[in-house]
Amino acid sequence: MYPEYMVAPIRQDLTEAGFEQLYSPEEVESALNTQEGTVLVAVNSVCGCAAAKARPALKMALSSSDKKPAKLVTVFAGMETEAVAKAREFMLPYPPSSPSIALFKDGELVHMIERYHIEGNDLMRIVDNLQGAFAEYCD
Repeated sequence: MYPEYMVAPIRQDLTEAGFEQLYSPEEVESALNTQEGTVLVAVNSVCGCAAAKARPALKMALSSSDKKPAKLVTVFAGMETEAVAKAREFMLPYPPSSPSIALFKDGELVHMIERYHIEGNDLMRIVDNLQGAFAEYCD
């Protein structure tokens, strides 16, 4: 676990963009057990690819898309381990990955961006990937 003073500004980066920080497995269960609508889950991290690509891509895609997920939530890898583990259960069969981004529609995982999609791509490709998923699955 990291000291909270280190992760507070990293958490804030997404919460200021409209993401709800989930701290417990129960909060994750409540957010992802919905059978209607879309939920975007960001597995946040202190790593460089989260800072340089994942969080900026999320904010850019959300701010420039006509269609967006109904709910935005985030869990923090390396901090709330039980909440992250619960979120990853919903993301199966994909292996654990930090950072990562998952889009759910009506309770089903419909789009997944794993760490290797983030660190191996440039920022605009990730934005385009997210915008495409929003256009396809969001109202």
